[in-house]
Amino acid sequence: MKIIRVFPRRTSHIPEDDLVFIGAPPMMRPEADEVHVSCTFTWDKPTAERLRDAWAQYYPVVRIGGPAFDDPGKEFTPGMYVKMGIVYLSRGCNNQCPWCLAWQREGKIKEGKIVEGNNIQDNNLFQCNDDYIDSALDMLSAQHHVILAGVEAIRIKQRWADRIRGLRLYQIFVAADTPQAIKPVRKALKLMTLPRDKVRCYVLLKYNPDETISDATERLIDVWHAGAIPFAQLYQPPEVKRIEYSKEWRDLARRWSRPAIIKSLMSASLQKDRK
Repeated sequence: MKIIRVFPRRTSHIPEDDLVFIGAPPMMRPEADEVHVSCTFTWDKPTAERLRDAWAQYYPVVRIGGPAFDDPGKEFTPGMYVKMGIVYLSRGCNNQCPWCLAWQREGKIKEGKIVEGNNIQDNNLFQCNDDYIDSALDMLSAQHHVILAGVEAIRIKQRWADRIRGLRLYQIFVAADTPQAIKPVRKALKLMTLPRDKVRCYVLLKYNPDETISDATERLIDVWHAGAIPFAQLYQPPEVKRIEYSKEWRDLARRWSRPAIIKSLMSASLQKDRK
């Protein structure tokens, strides 16, 4: 079956074959059996719905879905809605973090088929059973430029730390969305003994409405000292209407999501402390 995939916006994960389109249908359109409009972000839902109607003028079967429409995630097909190499092995999450939609959309952790890829984007791979994790790491051991996301620091024991260290790792992503999460991140990074350049740590800012710029900055610095490069993200609710943050908060998130700027900030801080 020939399926056109349509996306509201271009991201680094979107596949690049001849049946992938961004936005409205072009003048020259390929033959296809179906059109699938895929939407990741809730704030893009109105655009995705307009695209569904636009493509429906030319194709009899047009479907709309994706994470923004609470798609629970069916069997993963490599290269269909994300680039080849990006894979989802498991779905869901057993945690119920109030700021996260993974457990609400996909339910509890579910183990899928192990497919080959070097960029794992699971919600929480290390919640799976030990045999499944071993199989996933066996697959990754044959890959190059490995990216491992969705790593819950508190679940990293020595066995997994040793296996992760043995991968041809480009980058691993952990998270410290609350001040309490920094301690397990520090412990996990101590076990893995990875260079800081290989570790990015998502840091959710302003989910607590009382958090100040000073509080957030302190937490970001703590993540750096734990051994990771922070990746600041301003909280956005799942509703379509986004929060409009002040310039001060936007500037903070921008600075602390760019490795070169972060390294410069921390280097300047270190030199200041030495004086």
